[in-house]
Amino acid sequence: MPPLGEIITERSGVLNLGVEGIMIVGALTGFVVSFTTGNPWLAFFAAGAAGCLMAAVHGVVVLLFLGNQVVSGLAITIFGLGLANYFGTPFVGQAAPGFDPFALPVLGNIPALGEIFFRHDVLVYISYLLPLAIWLFLYVTRIGLNLRATGEAPVAARAAGIGVVAYRWLGIIMGGFCMGCGGAYLSLAYTHLWTNNLTGGRGWIAVALVIFSFWRPQRAVFGAYLFGGIMAVQLRLQASGTTIPSSLLLMLPYTLTIAVLVFSSWRRGSTGEPAALGTTIEPRQ
Repeated sequence: MPPLGEIITERSGVLNLGVEGIMIVGALTGFVVSFTTGNPWLAFFAAGAAGCLMAAVHGVVVLLFLGNQVVSGLAITIFGLGLANYFGTPFVGQAAPGFDPFALPVLGNIPALGEIFFRHDVLVYISYLLPLAIWLFLYVTRIGLNLRATGEAPVAARAAGIGVVAYRWLGIIMGGFCMGCGGAYLSLAYTHLWTNNLTGGRGWIAVALVIFSFWRPQRAVFGAYLFGGIMAVQLRLQASGTTIPSSLLLMLPYTLTIAVLVFSSWRRGSTGEPAALGTTIEPRQ
């Protein structure tokens, strides 16, 4: 979900490097709400709302005060990590109700594929449909086409009567919701526990995935499984008692992240990056 949220945000022309901070705040919000209410669905949407609020702070800085998008995003990450660690410390080691795996009827019994794809929690099944939904939103709906126009040619879009700032706000808020929900997955489905620094750098991997996918939701699916597979391999190798130092195994996902960034730089000019990504737009320009 976080890579898809970042794709929406960057398609509107706004660079948000605060994914890590937004994810960790969403993870803590979801955990605390589930811990206190026992309702994981309420917690999931509360995490999305927290992601929207964190993203809105970025929006105020870059759209209202015309601040530097890179600096603002980094500040959101630092602020979010500190905020989550401060308020999350009393909950370290606590468990909360969450989403448990279950097998889909018929599909879960398919040899090999059923075990891999159809015996997970409901959030994983939602993630199968989400890339298609976002692709349809960006490439088929009028709102999505207008949002992409603000990221490609904001001056031309404004001349055509499109509210550039309003659409950039839409991209930021939608992206923040997806990032917050992605954080909630870690605390409500992946672990059911709270520990500080739960995201473990996954927000930065999400940013790299956007570049790896060339800003296309359908390609983000392949990238997500590739990165997830690398992380699963290093965990399996550690569990098997390999003689490879654990520190080197932990480096695997981030080594791949660096390789992706190098490859994307080499392919510069054919990546599909929004032409106006990171540009500042005056409210009445």
